[in-house]
Order: sequence, then structure tokens, then C-alpha cells
Amino acid sequence: MKTTLHLVLATVLSTGALSATAPATAASPAAHALRYVALGDSYAAAPLVPPADPTDPVCLRSLVGYPHIAAEALGAELTNVSCSAATVDHLSASQHPGTSPQYDALTPDTDLVSITIGGNDTDLFAEALDCVNILPPPHGTSCAEKNTAGGTDKVRARIDAWAPAFATVLDEISRRAPHAEVFVVGYGNYLRPDGCHPAQPFWKQDANYLQRTINHLGTVLKQAAEEHGAVFVDTYTLGIGHDICAAPADRYIEGPAPTRAAAPLHPNAAGARAIGQALVTAARATSTR
Repeated sequence: MKTTLHLVLATVLSTGALSATAPATAASPAAHALRYVALGDSYAAAPLVPPADPTDPVCLRSLVGYPHIAAEALGAELTNVSCSAATVDHLSASQHPGTSPQYDALTPDTDLVSITIGGNDTDLFAEALDCVNILPPPHGTSCAEKNTAGGTDKVRARIDAWAPAFATVLDEISRRAPHAEVFVVGYGNYLRPDGCHPAQPFWKQDANYLQRTINHLGTVLKQAAEEHGAVFVDTYTLGIGHDICAAPADRYIEGPAPTRAAAPLHPNAAGARAIGQALVTAARATSTR
């Protein structure tokens, strides 16, 4: 447990300020506001969810992505450098002209860090789009069959090969922000068992394969978090009943053809809010350890 996070959140909790709707000024003047840095890819950036963050338009970052939801509830000073299409390389190198490496936002004064990364490094979302089949079998190709041909799951193998890179990321975050509590936010619940073809264009076996692969990436992220003193924030469970097969008004994740403002296969505003609240809950629990 990092001392600063414990003291600040304990102060906020004691004044009753920590709630999902608390303003950023809610923390007691006796304690400085939490210095929160959000790192990661489009799952954190929430592209196309209005309003857009005007500070770095090329990153397609929303002002209501999960980092903003959590920061508001925690009364934190947020530096959100998440960026759509980011990989671990963009933590240490500029992703776009004029966009600083994400690590540059970290300092020894940082109190809290969140990160979601890996979906682009492992080409998982490109694979998800490759699984789309509008027509029923056999009028198409199963991505599950293609990716497991020969007895080896090539996407799972790619995730496992990437795992050491994420371990290095957590080490670097700790080096640059040694007093920060680190929260690894996992990817969510995209597809219920067997999917819902043709409402969403993933065959039964491909829906199961795709969610199983997303879950495996989550397992890798969780294991690395536990091994490096970080906290894993599960977003699968909160998404049960809110996957892309749910009624449009109930979805946290949009399908390949979004019905609400969000990028395909990304959290909408309701999803970002739920994920942000899960992060707040994790921070609360950590502060009492």
C-alpha cells in the first residue's frame, strides 16, 4: 500500500467526499489532491465518445473515458495520456508528431497510475474484426479454425510472447513513479457464450474463441499485476449482461456497427462509467489495506 494514496483517500473517505459523483474539489484541503496519471490505449481513451479531449485530437481521447470518471470521484488531478492505437512502444516513444511518450507524464510525485494496454500489441482487435461473418456457416471462414489450425493457437501464443514486455512496463512505471499505486484495468466482456449471430456477426465458435482469447489476455495482465505489486481491475464481471449482444440501451461495449457514440468494439459512455466506478472501488479497497 503506497502511503500517499492511503492518506489522501482516508481523508476523502472520512469527509464523505468519495462518491461516484463527487466533484474534483471534494478532497479535504488538509491533503493534496491525488496526482493521477492514466496510461494506455483506446480502451482507456474511449474514442468517439463525446465530448472529445481537445488537447491531443489525434489520440481520439474522450473527456468521459474511465480515467475521467475515476478522477472525478476520487477528487484527483488527472493527467490522461492514453491514446487510441497505442502499444507499449508508445509508452517510451512518441506515437504521433507532437505527442509525448506516455511515460513522460509519470513523476516521483505521482500517486496513482492506471493502464490498459496489450490489445494492439497482440493484434487482438484486428483479429476480432477478422472474425466478422455476416452470413451463416458455411458461407465464410471461421477465425477460430484458422487461428488454431495445426493444433497451436497463434493468437494465444502471441499474447504469451508479449507478456514479458508488459512486465517490463510495470517495472518502468514503478521506477518513474515509485510512490504510486498502480492499477491494471483489464479488457471486458465483449461476447456472451455462443454469441448472438446474426444480431452480431460472429459465429458461435468464433464468439467463444474471441472472448476466450480476450480473457487470456486478461489473465496475463492480472498475473503480471500480481507479480509486480499492482492491482488488477476486472471489467469482465461488471459487463455480464452488458456485452455487444445486449439490447442497445444496456450495452457497455459496442459491436462492429455501434448503436451509440463509440468506436466499434470499444466502451461507450455507459461502459466507461462502469469501468471508472470499478477503478474507484479498487482504489477504495486498496486504501484500507
